[in-house]
Amino acid sequence: MTRKAATPAFSAEERAAMRERAREAKAEAKHAATREEGEQAVLARLAKMTGPDRALGEALHRIITAAAPGLVPRLWYGMPAYAQDGKVVCFYQDAKKFGARYATLGFSDQAKLDDGLMWPTSYALTELSADGEQRITELVRRAVG
Repeated sequence: MTRKAATPAFSAEERAAMRERAREAKAEAKHAATREEGEQAVLARLAKMTGPDRALGEALHRIITAAAPGLVPRLWYGMPAYAQDGKVVCFYQDAKKFGARYATLGFSDQAKLDDGLMWPTSYALTELSADGEQRITELVRRAVG
């Protein structure tokens, strides 16, 4: 009887994200990052992106920080994220990160988006229109309460 080669439980991209999160957690344990450090880390991550991922990320950063100035930018699993009281409320996952066909704006369980028994917590993004910017602004404001 021949054995099938085991497929890895996580992709290389997922393992890299977990390593990034472990580095972030170690840095957080040493000292609480300031708002400025978080902002610099997010902007540096956005600068490494290319094409539509970068344009979407920069636009989201502008929209989120304007809509909810109390959210603190930081990295989360290597992704730009925005936290309240140290807990991530929303994040941007560029398409290239996991080889997806679209980027994602995601909201954690900290976001106050509850709507009955079921509601969306992530949104696929390919580009932004004025209507899309307005919708994101409303979602972010609602998410922080």
